[in-house]
Amino acid sequence: MQLTQAVQNREQFKVATFIEQLHLSVVFKADIRGVTLSVLPVDVGLEIEADREVLAAVVMNLLQNAFKFTWPQTTVTLRVSAKRERVLIDVEDECGGLPDGDIEALFRPFVQRNADRTGVGLGLAFSRWAVEENSGRIDAHNVPGKGCVFTIDVPRVPVPAAISHPPVGLAEVER
Repeated sequence: MQLTQAVQNREQFKVATFIEQLHLSVVFKADIRGVTLSVLPVDVGLEIEADREVLAAVVMNLLQNAFKFTWPQTTVTLRVSAKRERVLIDVEDECGGLPDGDIEALFRPFVQRNADRTGVGLGLAFSRWAVEENSGRIDAHNVPGKGCVFTIDVPRVPVPAAISHPPVGLAEVER
């Protein structure tokens, strides 16, 4: 898919199933890097509408970056939370914190701010584009001395209001 194309394969899906599938496909990568992957439980009722494959590529990129930069024998945490209209997917690492400077620069193409220069520096630029194409946003924040958190924020599929019917009285039944 070219970056100039719009996301075209939107579908509604359960976030818990999506996260479980991602977990199964990346846990061995954490093991190889000597990092623990902690995936926190996800509310089974949460749903989003997005291009599943594109969003999976974004989460995988964030996880791979976290495995790459996190200190050995520490933890990368994948966490999902929800607000009334939004679903937040956090990837938190223990890399020691982001280098000083503009965090937004991390999302520019070809930017690499670490000694490990594997890759070409397009992962976070792609991630920003992909999340925005899915009506969301992606941000990062530093946890000085500990690590950083990358957050994907996408619209939540509205939970249908419970359909309530007024009780039927005997007078109505007899009519």
